[in-house]
Amino acid sequence: MSYNKTETDNILKIYNKIKPEIIKRLRELENNFLTGNDEDILAEMTFCIFTPQSKAKKCWESVCNIKSEGFLTKGTTENILNCMDGVRFKYKKSEYAYSLRNQFLKNGKLEIKKFLENFNNAFETREWLVKNIKGYGYKEASHFLRNIGFGKNLAILDRHILKNMILLNIIKEIPKSLNKKNYVELEKKLGVFSEKENIPMDHLDLLLWYKEAGEIFK
Repeated sequence: MSYNKTETDNILKIYNKIKPEIIKRLRELENNFLTGNDEDILAEMTFCIFTPQSKAKKCWESVCNIKSEGFLTKGTTENILNCMDGVRFKYKKSEYAYSLRNQFLKNGKLEIKKFLENFNNAFETREWLVKNIKGYGYKEASHFLRNIGFGKNLAILDRHILKNMILLNIIKEIPKSLNKKNYVELEKKLGVFSEKENIPMDHLDLLLWYKEAGEIFK
């Protein structure tokens, strides 16, 4: 595979500049899982339900509002909905968030961290999330796992990443649908680029986000 040298050089230049910030941010995200409680993990899971076709910062603001009002672990779908400013398709996503919360409540207590620690690896965990969490596809599941430090070898194939994969000549076009087969194939291709250019996969996502948005978020 012959990558676009101009685009590759540009990305490497940006990476050399912001690599310490990327490392710091990923450590923060991983530490949030290690030191946080189950409600903190639920917040990340909910955030990744909200993000499709919505601005990430607005989604996180909504999650923080839901959490501050106490509706992350209690309350109705309507309570959640009323806190979701700026989130697209919020009626359906509020139902997903409500369903997610109830899925992990056992005798009135959240049990997420212990459950996640039972899986052997991130790929196995992702498969379970996609099959069992309403509102999760491979992108959302990968995003969540990266945000808790479990997604070092996973790709978060959103429109920004796919656009840059075309610019880099990793792919020629974006598939009409991202089913499991397409997702895994694209992830492997991005993984080859990641290894060749010595940019870890979890670094690459934040790097390309920074390239598009001018900041590192989550």
